[in-house]
Amino acid sequence: MSARPVLQTADIARALRRIAHEILEARRGDGRLVFLGIPTRGAALAERLHAIVEEIEPGVAEAGTLDVTMHRDDLGRSATRAPSPTRIPSGGIDDAVVVLVDDVLFSGRTVRAALDALADHGRPRAVRLAALVDRGHRELPIRADFVGKNLPSATSERVFVRLTEVDGVDEVAISS
Repeated sequence: MSARPVLQTADIARALRRIAHEILEARRGDGRLVFLGIPTRGAALAERLHAIVEEIEPGVAEAGTLDVTMHRDDLGRSATRAPSPTRIPSGGIDDAVVVLVDDVLFSGRTVRAALDALADHGRPRAVRLAALVDRGHRELPIRADFVGKNLPSATSERVFVRLTEVDGVDEVAISS
């Protein structure tokens, strides 16, 4: 059961730069952007996207984190998770274009939980979804607006995202 690398450091950097440009193009100058990463790796990706956007158009975006733990529908079925802190930028999310950021989009249940958690913090103008990897197999009618890599996979396979901020290396791998 070995993991096969799919994306490496340069691939991840290129995908994030492309996503950042796509987000800015879709924004069309429409208000402020708030990147909210879903812990753990989504938070690191949101910070990276924010940094890239700030290079391109300084001052249009802020970044934070959005813990979804208590909004998950599988709390009773899975291992106990410790909630992570939610960090909403000082400007809040009201009337902002919020970009939820996660590492892997799979069933859509984490994103559903994120939408519920987001409602506790305000009313954004619009909500978009950015995922580094979209592996399909949705259980809910949710799709990403911005994707780094579409990675068709079997439900029996596992996708591992490792990021320098958390794991000491940038890599996406898949194993059977």
